[in-house]
Amino acid sequence: MRHSFQLIAQIKQLRVDGFTLGEIKNETGLSKTTILHHIKKIPKSDKLKEKIRQISQKTQKRVADSRRGKSVKNYIFKKPKKWDPDFVNLVAHFLFDGRITRTGCIYYSRNEILRNLVISTMRRVTDVSDYKVYETFNGVKRIAYHNVEVAGFIREKADQLLDDILSAPLSHKVSFIKAFFDDEGCVTFTGKKRLVRGYQHSLSYLRIIQSLLLELGIESKVDERFFEIVISRKENLIKFQKLINFTLGVKVNGNRLNSVWKKSLEKREILKMAVGSYLKKNKEVE
Repeated sequence: MRHSFQLIAQIKQLRVDGFTLGEIKNETGLSKTTILHHIKKIPKSDKLKEKIRQISQKTQKRVADSRRGKSVKNYIFKKPKKWDPDFVNLVAHFLFDGRITRTGCIYYSRNEILRNLVISTMRRVTDVSDYKVYETFNGVKRIAYHNVEVAGFIREKADQLLDDILSAPLSHKVSFIKAFFDDEGCVTFTGKKRLVRGYQHSLSYLRIIQSLLLELGIESKVDERFFEIVISRKENLIKFQKLINFTLGVKVNGNRLNSVWKKSLEKREILKMAVGSYLKKNKEVE
């Protein structure tokens, strides 16, 4: 839906005046994704940075107050103030295929490579290594960090990441996109179909991914009916393979009844075959 020049000007002026993303949302009634698109190039003023800092402090206090006298293990862990690609990737995994509650952070995955990636990155970035593994269903396991302080910190950083990712450095954007497609993505390569697809119940997340892909020169389509983002056409798939791709070792589930391949192939290998088929087709034409 297009928005009037007057409304867009209002959004930008509110940001210049030191309004946070949440405050602009309340003032205009627009989604955070729409607002982010129009304010991502406007630098945060010192006044706004201080306001965000105070809001974060209040959030931490509410988390502490919500314990209501319960005895909780007092963790001493690192709380990075600066983002790097690993930190972005970690928090993004909790956003896309996880859950952040008041008392803990949970990550769900069938893939051992991704589970180990989350565990090792959490340990490296925050020094937190106390977690539990639970069996769920169909081979999916969940990694759970049961600690209110860790949960409060990750929740704060998740909100901040969604606020800042559209104006983040390119390496951070790529890391964010990669986490999404590792968690939610697949490759369709059957007949004439060559697609990279990603599923997510949050349309706002899909819109963010779409915007980030476009900055890399990769066109995509968000299907609101099926809650998916679709990348098609040779030039877009080649750019995706070159700039993002899937993490080494992440496979499709070959045991599914509707599995096309009937075996657990790496997603990056299926993408390689899909892209390679374009080159093969060109040679046949020649």
